[in-house]
Parts: sequence; structure tokens; C-alpha cells
Amino acid sequence: MTVLAASQSILDQPGTVAFLVIFGMGVILFFVFRSMSKHLRKINMAARAEAEAAARAQRGTAQDRTEFEADSQSRAGPADWPA
Repeated sequence: MTVLAASQSILDQPGTVAFLVIFGMGVILFFVFRSMSKHLRKINMAARAEAEAAARAQRGTAQDRTEFEADSQSRAGPADWPA
């Protein structure tokens, strides 16, 4: 029997190549997930800041409205003047 092409290289074995492919994918996924978590943290902080600003604005308008009502009630108009 004649063997025409027999290579004894370590990369010719299917298990080694499959391991290197899976390992490479794992390394790539590590960096992808790390980047994704960084971006999600930024989005979370931006959403929290936006919600706090909206709450502050709403509290400010409610406080302004209360001050306006109190101020308008304390003013005496011509109908309230003694005759």
C-alpha cells in the first residue's frame, strides 16, 4: 500500500484546529461582551440622569405653581379694598 500524502503536522489534526477556532471565538466574545457592558453602563447612567432631571423639573414646576397660587391669594384686588 502506498501513502501519497501523509502529513504529521500538529495542525493537520482536526481536534487541534477546532480547539484553536473555539478558543479564538471565546477571546473575541470576551472583548465583545466587555465592550457591550461598558456601553450599557453609559446608557443606564444617561437614563438615570435624564429621569432625575425630569423629576427635578416636575418638582420645580409644581413648586412654582404653588408659590404662584399663594402669591395671587395674598394680593388684594380692588374688590377687596375697604369702601
